Amino acid sequence: MTYITKPKLHHPTLPKNALCHTRRDYEGKISTLCAGCGHDSISAAIIQACWELNVEPHRVAKLSGIGCSSKTPDYFLGQSHGFNTVHGRMPSVLTGANLANRELLYLGVSGDGDSASIGMGQFIHAMRRGVNMVYIVENNGVYGLTKGQFSATADEGSMSKKGVKNTDSPIDLIGLALQLGATYVARSFSGDKKQLVPLIKGAILHQGAAFLDVISPCVAFNNHAGSTKSYEYVREHNDAVNRMDVIPERAEIVVDFAAGETIEVAQHDGSVLRLHKIDADYDPCDRIAASNYVQKHHAMGEVVTGLLYMDPEPSDMHSHLGSVDVALNRLGVRELSPGAEVLDRICGGLR
Repeated sequence: MTYITKPKLHHPTLPKNALCHTRRDYEGKISTLCAGCGHDSISAAIIQACWELNVEPHRVAKLSGIGCSSKTPDYFLGQSHGFNTVHGRMPSVLTGANLANRELLYLGVSGDGDSASIGMGQFIHAMRRGVNMVYIVENNGVYGLTKGQFSATADEGSMSKKGVKNTDSPIDLIGLALQLGATYVARSFSGDKKQLVPLIKGAILHQGAAFLDVISPCVAFNNHAGSTKSYEYVREHNDAVNRMDVIPERAEIVVDFAAGETIEVAQHDGSVLRLHKIDADYDPCDRIAASNYVQKHHAMGEVVTGLLYMDPEPSDMHSHLGSVDVALNRLGVRELSPGAEVLDRICGGLR
């Protein structure tokens, strides 16, 4: 019953974060998606991550394209800025917004159809340019709004709900993100909140292009036997390379861990990702090894999840362009129109 307005009353005993916000303050409207949809679990994880990190909702800009996944920004962070673009064009609109105002936290939500088909070119350029954003793909392997056709991420040999076999090779967005230069690359499962929330928190704190591929089963069209994007399949074939905690920078805490038990990766802003290593030889700072690891396990029919790669010294589009520290939308006439003398000097340097 989507016409029901969500109640605004907050119980006084609800826990609050450092901003005196309850988790309810980070929610949005009531979801119109199918009951049990993995996308709603991702929305809940985003809400939890932003609440725990004390993110100010009005400092967030959430953008999306077209599809079931692109409807979800309406269901979280109702007090933030939002823009729903046309099909596949979320990355370019977000890039323009980021250039105009670098002071916001940019959260782009897309789907496997929105990013791996019509929006493939957009996805590629956002990653290679290093746009400072959290790019989440809610990956279910089908076009849910148009009743379950295979998307470009559907695995070869997987079966549709009607028994049709997919004969096309899948597009691996994780592999592309690694190849194109994304500085934070992770995969998770909508049904694994303990893993997903820290991964989203790490992406929010990361200063660079952060990409998360989240397997999110479509309960209406792709949660049956034969589907490689179903709850049952992912749970049986999930190979988690690590468990992650996010430790925001605070007063010094001294701990003692046995050798080889954890690896700490310092981030640009001073926060730390603490990785509890499961695969002893896995190094999340090796881009080539990460790509090889994902491909190797995909060939074995396994879905690799966790923090797959992170550059400890990332850079973003603004550092590449050498843009000013002040957001462009805050520059005045004096800075934007400095006069003929300055223009002549710039033109002279281009001759």
